[in-house]
Amino acid sequence: MKCKSPFPGLLILAPLLIACFASLLSYAEEPIKLPDRIKAFCVDFNWGSGGPNGFAKPGLWADASPEEHVKWYKDLGANVLQTFCVSCNGYAWYKGGVVLEQPGLKTDFLTETVRLGHEEGMLVLGYFCVGANTLWGQEHPDESYGVPSNSHIPFTKKYIEYLCMSIKESLQLTNVDGFMLDWFFNGPYQPVDFKLKWLPCERQMWKELMDDPFPGVDQITPERELAFKRRAVERCWERVHSTAKSVKPDCIIWLSCHDLSHPQLKDSKVLREVDWLMNEHPDPKKLQTAKQSIGPHGKIIQCLCGWGAEHDASKVVDDPRYADIGFYGFAKPDEITSLPPLISETRDERLSGNAKNIEIMRKAYLTK
Repeated sequence: MKCKSPFPGLLILAPLLIACFASLLSYAEEPIKLPDRIKAFCVDFNWGSGGPNGFAKPGLWADASPEEHVKWYKDLGANVLQTFCVSCNGYAWYKGGVVLEQPGLKTDFLTETVRLGHEEGMLVLGYFCVGANTLWGQEHPDESYGVPSNSHIPFTKKYIEYLCMSIKESLQLTNVDGFMLDWFFNGPYQPVDFKLKWLPCERQMWKELMDDPFPGVDQITPERELAFKRRAVERCWERVHSTAKSVKPDCIIWLSCHDLSHPQLKDSKVLREVDWLMNEHPDPKKLQTAKQSIGPHGKIIQCLCGWGAEHDASKVVDDPRYADIGFYGFAKPDEITSLPPLISETRDERLSGNAKNIEIMRKAYLTK
């Protein structure tokens, strides 16, 4: 005698449920396909007026349209759309996470941008500013040097937990292909020899990182201070890398760095292990530094736009030294449209700074 199922409907639905589950597994495990030549851009929500420092006030660009942004990147010819998980102001561009969303966020911006970008064949990457987060500084004044628009955060265990939580939830909630890390410096980075204040949290970090009781401010040499900073950076990197790869093994971790020779990063595990390494510096002579810094599996990206007249994309796009190098640019959003303008060829002679470089990049992206 056959047993009668208490849930006969499930027997009918079982094949469909199994198929759907298999489809979801296949989707989740589908590897990220990298383009032959990386053509990336970022409409940079970090910058704008109204914040307590040089960063955009919370919610400044919260009405940005994912559809309009994806179309703008497509018209540019980009195959990598870099936008934001969390801005420097500390607020997220996705909904439903622990990190507070940008006030007034009109759409689930990152999630929708990922979906639409994928439909257009683009990779979509987010962003975290490791060394600067205004909201963190305001809520944890004992673990911050204040909230200036430069790096101000000691890499305490508490901060690393918060950063890794942000990375984990953004990968899980939005399906983003990876993220850029910026300002990966423990505490202030300018000037290079800036002395740490040795806050109580930094004294605790010393015990954790140096395997030695804090010796007193007068006993710390510049060499020991640099060793402390480098260990702080390495500890943070190890946690960030392991967290991201445990959630999405093939996610892209992209480091942006204005100075690849900076003492906190030179010859570091960060540079050797990162998937993509961006050379922000506009001087082509710096390309060799990037090639010497990166690990065997990494890809180099050259920034062509963002520093106004300091960048000159025309000197790079046709330079044979960059034949196997990816390209990237960024620009502040327009205050009305939240998008930089794409200028037609008939107005080339009127362009300067970022606008000129964007037009040069558009031509190169659509033809190369």
